[in-house]
Parts: sequence; structure tokens; C-alpha cells
Amino acid sequence: MSRVGVRKTYKLYVGGAFPRSESGRSYAVVDRDGDFLANAALGSRKDARDAVVAARKAFPGWSGATAYNRGQVLYRVAEVMEGRRNQFIAEVAAAEGITRRAAPSRVDAAIDRWVWYAGWTDKIAQVIGNANPVAGPYFNLSVPEPTGVVAVLAPQLSSLLGLVSVLAPVIAGGSTCVVVASEERPLPAVTLGEVLATSDVPGGVVNILTGRTAEIAPWLAAHRDVNAIDLCGAAADQAVDLERGAADNVKRVLRAGEPDWAADPGLQRLSAWLETKTVWHPMGV
Repeated sequence: MSRVGVRKTYKLYVGGAFPRSESGRSYAVVDRDGDFLANAALGSRKDARDAVVAARKAFPGWSGATAYNRGQVLYRVAEVMEGRRNQFIAEVAAAEGITRRAAPSRVDAAIDRWVWYAGWTDKIAQVIGNANPVAGPYFNLSVPEPTGVVAVLAPQLSSLLGLVSVLAPVIAGGSTCVVVASEERPLPAVTLGEVLATSDVPGGVVNILTGRTAEIAPWLAAHRDVNAIDLCGAAADQAVDLERGAADNVKRVLRAGEPDWAADPGLQRLSAWLETKTVWHPMGV
């Protein structure tokens, strides 16, 4: 008798758990040829609020961890992804409509990107912070600190490498995040949530929603407890409205647009989610 395969159920990743959408909705994910791949949860406004609550709750512990410890955690994510490399290759190939020969390079680049950001966690303060020369008997130091809760609209085309490229710099700097996965290519993002849950990333540091970006994004942009938003995956005709929503409570905004994800990422996204605190201290005391 032939065995019946166990089909994977794709859910949200919120607060370290895998709930279904509170709305009970789902939508069909198809490949480039229109063939059915899976049903993904259709996240709602309530799911977005729950994710922000989880991210805020996790922020004190994650931002208070040492930079060295955060680097260890990010490296552990790369380790677990390496162990599930074949699964990611299959999902990226199906999601992006590329061959199984082309997908490994994109998966390997995504794993390497975790390692790259892991190496920067305890070095970025020396690069963008400094001791400032002042006229007077004082020490004046500029120190980078994490922004807080960051909403991330993941790239729509690059289902894994682009996702990691916008997610890793947020948590490397000590912020927590709510990620809205690619609407048409969400499956690698859900699998990445499983990697995060089985590595050392504390629950709530990363929260991943699947669904309609145009439906979820406005609520995140206007949410009073979201401190910054990355509009990378926003449609051009929606980006302006999202920036207006973010301006209501003076959010940091990284504008829409997808760069070449295979290129050197530089420090732009890492420094974008850090704020500079200046400390004065009298000399000799």
C-alpha cells in the first residue's frame, strides 16, 4: 500500500509560535506557470497588531543583549539554514521559477549574508560611533542604539536572499521586527520562520506575516508602536501613502525599491535602524 505524504501547512510566525490567521483566511500560492504550490495564511490587521505586540515585548531583552551574543545568534541561524539547504533550494526554485541548478547560488548567498551581518554586530559601533572633540573639560561620545520595532515589507521578487538582506540588518543592530513576506512568493519566508524558531532567536524578535502587502502595510505604517518601516517591497503607487502614514508619528522610513541583492550590501540598512545617542561626561570625575 502506498504511503500518503504529509503535506506541509504554511502558517504565520508570531511571537515564536506558528498561528493561523485570526481571520481564518488563506490564499493559493502558485508557481510561474500557474500550478498550485500550497495554501498560505492570509494575514489580517489583527495579526499585524499581534505581531507588533510580540516585537515590542521582545525588544528590551534583544536590545539589551551584548553585540557579541547577537552575532552568535545570527551565526546560529546560518548554521540551521545550512542544514536545511536542500529544502530551501526546492522552495526557492519553485517560488522564483528558476531551475534547481540556479537556485543553490541564491540559497548559499542568503546563508552567507547571515554570516556577514553576524560579523558586524560587535563592530558597527566602532565604525559609526566615535569620541567627539569638544571645547571644554568633557568626554563627548556618540553611541549607536537600536531604533525599536521595525516593520519590513520584504522584496516581492527575491523570496529568500532579498528577504534575508532586509531582515538580518534589523536584528543585527538590536531592533525587533514585523516582516510582511513576498505576496506571491511567501513559502521560503515561512520556512525561514521555522529556522528562526529552532535556532537561538528569542520568540518575538522576528515575526513573519504572509498575505496581501497592500492590506497589511497601511496598518503597520500608521501603528503608533512601530518606530520605523522599510518600504522595500511596497508597490510604487502605494509607497507615498505609506510614507504619509509613517509621518504621523515620525517613523524612520527606508524608501521603496529593490537593489541588486547579490551585490555587497554595505552598511546602509544596518545603520538605517540605529539611532545615535550622545553622552557628555566631565573629565576627572
